[in-house]
Amino acid sequence: MKILAIDTSCDETSVAITEGRRVIVNVIYSQILLHKKWGGVVPSLAKRAHEEKIDLVIEEAIKKFEIRNSKFENSIDFIAVTQGPGLAVALEVGIKKAKELAVKYNKKLIAVNHMEGHIYSSFVQNSQGSPKTNFSFPYLSLLVSGGHTELVVFKNHLDYEVIGETIDDAAGEALDKAAKMLGLGYPGGPVIERLASEVGNIDEYKFPRPMLRSNNLNFSFSGLKTSFYYRLMKMEEIEKTKKLKKLVSSFQEAVFDTLIKKTEKAMTQTKINNLVIGGGVVANLRLRKLLRNLAKKYQGQVLFPSLKYLTGDNAAMIGVVAYYKAEKKLFVKDIETLDRIPRMKLNS
Repeated sequence: MKILAIDTSCDETSVAITEGRRVIVNVIYSQILLHKKWGGVVPSLAKRAHEEKIDLVIEEAIKKFEIRNSKFENSIDFIAVTQGPGLAVALEVGIKKAKELAVKYNKKLIAVNHMEGHIYSSFVQNSQGSPKTNFSFPYLSLLVSGGHTELVVFKNHLDYEVIGETIDDAAGEALDKAAKMLGLGYPGGPVIERLASEVGNIDEYKFPRPMLRSNNLNFSFSGLKTSFYYRLMKMEEIEKTKKLKKLVSSFQEAVFDTLIKKTEKAMTQTKINNLVIGGGVVANLRLRKLLRNLAKKYQGQVLFPSLKYLTGDNAAMIGVVAYYKAEKKLFVKDIETLDRIPRMKLNS
């Protein structure tokens, strides 16, 4: 079963061709340099860039596929596309193109939730079928990206229960905004990680850990961001420069400590010790170490995606989810009515 998948949920144009869990081809055009000077994603620019590049990315994916395989139109079984959540004007570009391809090649269309993709990203295999990670349900999934922070019980294939989510800013968004306050550029997360590592990930400033005393498993990072802002306002510029690494390290520790403690609380409540992690923030080595320690504490297993499948818009993981949807014949019933859902929920 071969699937061509498209993901344009934010600032990367991604097209993949998958077979089961194996990724045969994966092509991504990143817009990071385009948005860098604005300090964040500009929707109108993102849409235009998707429109300009999507045909080229699809053509490149097909060309790479046909080098080692038969003719594309004779080999592909289905077309898949991210329906949401994401940036509305970006999602619509991918959906429009997926509809065109489904009609052109007379293929059934599969709509995928972007967050499903992140949940399955740890199980994505390369073209040779590695890693050979088997499913052992249930899992507790922590999803950490620029737009989302969620705790999800992954009960079985395509069966999820969201047990915690952010009520305001996502963890990745908070890191980017903290970096922006300091003029560190966009995206800010990787810069913060590098600077924090240079001082040993210390926590000198002890910023608040929001909602740790709440009875639920939800997250909130807006108060932490505000606390960081007021701390900066009280500091002279020369002091900010001198204390920069300790400031960002303390902020990162506050974000990650909140994630770890909420995840641990979810583990004790659900009695699930095996973790599946997804989302771009998980590329951070400090967070990975903390999650490994947490899983070890409860004698559980923690699965991370390959770094190449951690980007925000990643069609490879969308293609893998689509495989399991195709097995259950979960196709789009009316292609013409398929529309973007920017705030799409899991199981919706």
